[in-house]
Amino acid sequence: MNIKPGAMIGLLGGGQLGRMFTMAAQCMGYRVTVLDPAKDSPAGNIAERHLCADYLDYQALDVLGSTCEGVTTEFENVPAEALRYLMKYCMVSPTAESVSIAQNRIFEKQFLAEHGFAVAPFAVIHHQQDISSQLDASLLPGILKVSRFGYDGKGQHKVASIGALSEAFASFRHEPCILEKMLPLESEISVILARGHDGQVTYFPVAENHHVQGILDMSIVPARIAQETIRHACEIARQVAVRLNYIGVLCIEFFILADGQILINEIAPRPHNSGHYTLDACITSQFEQQVRVLCGAPQGSTALTQAAVMTNVLGDLWQSNEPDWHQVLCHPTVKLHLYGKREARPGRKMGHFTVLAATADEALGHAQAIKHALQPKS
Repeated sequence: MNIKPGAMIGLLGGGQLGRMFTMAAQCMGYRVTVLDPAKDSPAGNIAERHLCADYLDYQALDVLGSTCEGVTTEFENVPAEALRYLMKYCMVSPTAESVSIAQNRIFEKQFLAEHGFAVAPFAVIHHQQDISSQLDASLLPGILKVSRFGYDGKGQHKVASIGALSEAFASFRHEPCILEKMLPLESEISVILARGHDGQVTYFPVAENHHVQGILDMSIVPARIAQETIRHACEIARQVAVRLNYIGVLCIEFFILADGQILINEIAPRPHNSGHYTLDACITSQFEQQVRVLCGAPQGSTALTQAAVMTNVLGDLWQSNEPDWHQVLCHPTVKLHLYGKREARPGRKMGHFTVLAATADEALGHAQAIKHALQPKS
């Protein structure tokens, strides 16, 4: 199936990922309808049409499906049932089945383990009685994560004892959780790939990721790790996509351990924050590739044109005044992206900037200096 420019395509979700997808689609001549329950959303504000409704509002889904030739999603917490329902109308990618696995940490970990992919040792916590002296003590200290809706460090607690684990589980209102063993990490990386309806797989340059308080702070590209590790991680990511029968843009986050082991951390069934650098540093961005795959078009080149460091801009920078964007824009090889969000809150992603340079280390030095210059003056 080939969806030609000029057609209306649909998007479930109105956040910043959806905004960047919409911009990419519009550049290619497509029109976009966004379904999102928020009246004022980054993607809904620029799309040709915004259906302000719940994701399981079947009347709205009927409108979306009957007026669009293809539909995709910009975040994994859209109910899989909405994707399944839309499939009777039009092309939908990714499928409900693959998203239903990736949006639930329990299903995700079990799927990976059952198919032989290496993950951190874990246990499933469904009920309080799962936390007892019978629990594998080697999993502590660990991280307790809610199975659904956790992101950017939310829905996670570090725990070092059975007592702390019980308290953390109670703080999550006894929602089903995963307990993962904490491991000695050498680095964290992400592989973003696109897989088409024809099975073609393209990979974006691997990003080396640094987090602060559970939120991605910087992505460094190319990752400063061994090429063999990069090749191995890309092959694992491809195998996951094939096993999931995944169509679309997919991100696999990996842990690289001190002993060289490569473990899968999480799957994100969509473009990813760590891939925002592709907007400025690759021939084809992850968002354009998402449009191409959805519409059955040939995939674009993912070649890196320059080394890059992407840095998130959080709401913490807004204290009494708007940040001084001159500190970013005075650098001729830096690109600023703001998401059009009206309210700045601590930890909320308001935008990002990408530094382009000849080497990753040079870009990192500039990014760190700009980040420091943007900090509110006390």
